[in-house]
Amino acid sequence: MDATLTRATTLQGSLRLPADKAICHRAALLSAISDGTTRIIPWSTAEDCRRTVEVLRELGVPMVETREGLEVAGVGLHGLRAPTEPLDCGESGTTIRLSCGLLAGQPFTGRLTAAASLCQRPMRRVVEPLSQMGATIEGASRASSSEVYPPLTVQGRRPLHGISYAPPVASAQVKSAVLLAGLYADGPTTVSEPAPTRDHTERLLQALGVQLVREGSRLTVHPPRRALAAVPQLAVPGDPSSAAFFIVAAASLPGSRLVIRDVGLNPTRTAFVEVLRRMGAAIDVEAHDQAWEPRGTLTVESAQLHGTTVTAKEVPLLIDEVPILVVAACVAEGQTRFEGVGELRVKETDRLHSMVTGLKAMGAGLVASPDGSLVVQGGRPLHHATVESFGDHRTAMSLAVAGLLAEGQTRVRGVECVAKSLGNFFELLASVVGSSIVKVG
Repeated sequence: MDATLTRATTLQGSLRLPADKAICHRAALLSAISDGTTRIIPWSTAEDCRRTVEVLRELGVPMVETREGLEVAGVGLHGLRAPTEPLDCGESGTTIRLSCGLLAGQPFTGRLTAAASLCQRPMRRVVEPLSQMGATIEGASRASSSEVYPPLTVQGRRPLHGISYAPPVASAQVKSAVLLAGLYADGPTTVSEPAPTRDHTERLLQALGVQLVREGSRLTVHPPRRALAAVPQLAVPGDPSSAAFFIVAAASLPGSRLVIRDVGLNPTRTAFVEVLRRMGAAIDVEAHDQAWEPRGTLTVESAQLHGTTVTAKEVPLLIDEVPILVVAACVAEGQTRFEGVGELRVKETDRLHSMVTGLKAMGAGLVASPDGSLVVQGGRPLHHATVESFGDHRTAMSLAVAGLLAEGQTRVRGVECVAKSLGNFFELLASVVGSSIVKVG
């Protein structure tokens, strides 16, 4: 399926985005091992989150999707059952890595399978700490590498050993997997982050009454001494990573004004807003609720953007938004430098390659270096082209936004992949730029 984008003159309107998928994954996993029923409202429509639901159902957790959200009948910390079938994680890296952490503490074996793209993603980063805790995890290997790839067979152990672990790469997925495993350990488990990452798992653990202590970059979870009492209702804000595509479009198109309501404002998810503000974007943030997950309204108006430097230290908190920030850099005046973005090479696809390939075809000036940096020379007019999504949802949506800023009609091929995170992306986009601008088919 392809999308055709015609240059837009402006962007106007108001949006409410689907539920934050990063939170939904974690809410489902932790509600599953609590005692009692939890209503997660709303529930994400993302394919990735559907994979997490199916994995938990195979582990014996009753779940019902309703018009309002997802109802989870928790089976308790020790109530999961051995799966009778492989656990299919599809293309969801969050599902497979967090499931590893959960399975590590079970008295049975589970096999986590994955789609072809996910089978290319490195798993040693999560296998290593869980193995130190006592789980036995086997995966696919390659003759030329010591890396581990899906499918993964996890033989759990109970209790696991509490460990102190310093991940070599900042990763919210690895941190979350270790913290989940730590619930089944014989003592405290500590993760020392090399850089801050999103903290949704920590917030949920604390909402469930788990003892969690943060000291600087050190985060320690203590295994619970009693059952986890379910939170009756978890209200999930809109996904800020999805909002980023619309924010960049509104900031870049002259005369635009966009209001995004009830969106997540967790400070570990809004670093991209600060980068865009640094580039000159006019973004107003109004917080409405500082409960377990902050939320509020973002109002964006168009402005002349200018180049900046995104440092390697900033990247862990905005890794998902780098592709769309690259589009912003293309239309900004001057040069923008992205440092330490080599992690983009091991996402659903090599996102550095897919973004550079697509945007160069549209006339942009970009150079990716072997050291994981990317330099964008902004201010060059973009023109129409036929570009590939490479099967990556963030590449597809980013290039679609670029198409709104380019002369002529741009065709993005293979856009069905947006269902992974935001299936109604093109409908939402058409609602604020006009149905004649966005065509899918």
